[in-house]
Amino acid sequence: MGSMKIGGKLDIYLNKLISIEFSDRKKIISGFLLDYTEDWILLKTNPADYLIDGYIIVRNKRIDEVYQDEQEEFAEAVISLKGTTPAYNEKVPLENIQEIFRYLDSKYEMFAFTKKSEKSIYPGRLKDINDKTIRIEWIDTRAQWVGERKFKLDKIRTIEFDSDYLNSLKLASEYYNQ
Repeated sequence: MGSMKIGGKLDIYLNKLISIEFSDRKKIISGFLLDYTEDWILLKTNPADYLIDGYIIVRNKRIDEVYQDEQEEFAEAVISLKGTTPAYNEKVPLENIQEIFRYLDSKYEMFAFTKKSEKSIYPGRLKDINDKTIRIEWIDTRAQWVGERKFKLDKIRTIEFDSDYLNSLKLASEYYNQ
């Protein structure tokens, strides 16, 4: 099973709250569609109900469906009433994964990613990246920088940044590791 051909299909969803379902994952990802390329989709994340928190870049791989049903339309309306509809005023370079990570490292200093299995999230900061692998300095749940880990780039499915969780870890690491 290959990638869903998203081509111009996503244009109708720009700046709207959508959900993405995958053929090989249980978790549905929801958020406001901000930008996309053939390989990547950038969302302002809607992790639950009427909450907006952080961003997620989704690899366009094994996507079954991208949609906006009544539930997403209602949540979008409520978020709009709250005045928290995201304004997209920065351009994350979605051309390739190396540029994505370099940009996030320079602008946010920290990011997290998941691989095919959604059981683990890997938060950290960039140490090195090439055509095949990324090496990150990994941060644990107690905001301690606990060493380096290396991952294959083609195994990465989602990249998260600027969320409350990651910003809290970053703040705690700066405070407790002075």
